[in-house]
Amino acid sequence: MAEPREGVLDDATIEERLKSELSEWRLEEGWIKRTYKTAGWKSTLMVINTVGHLAEAAWHHPDLTASYAWVEVRLTNHAAKGVTEKDFALARKIEEVVGWQPGAEGGALEGTPTDARFAYIKYDK
Repeated sequence: MAEPREGVLDDATIEERLKSELSEWRLEEGWIKRTYKTAGWKSTLMVINTVGHLAEAAWHHPDLTASYAWVEVRLTNHAAKGVTEKDFALARKIEEVVGWQPGAEGGALEGTPTDARFAYIKYDK
C-alpha cells in the first residue's frame, strides 16, 4: 500500500474536523466545500471578491462556482493532491469574514438593514 502524501489528511480526520470546526462545510471528491447563499448578484460578487482577497493574501487559492444567488467555495491543496491544514486555515478565515454579522454582536457597527434592498448574505444562524 502506498504511503500517504505528507500533510494530506485522511477522509475520517477531515470529516471529524469539519463536524467540530466547520459544520457548514462538507467533504466531496477530495475537496472541502461550502455554498454561501446570497441575496442576489451584487452580494454574490461581494462574496467572490472577499474570498479572492483572503485567498490571495494567504497564497492558497480555492476553486469557485457562482450563480445569481450563491457561491460555492472548494478547497484542496493542488500541490499536495489532497486536503491539508492550509485548506482548513483558509476555510476558517473565509467562514469568519463572510459569516461576520456585526449587528448580532452589538457595538458601533450595526450590520445591514433588514430592508430587502440592502440584503446581503443569507446567514445560517
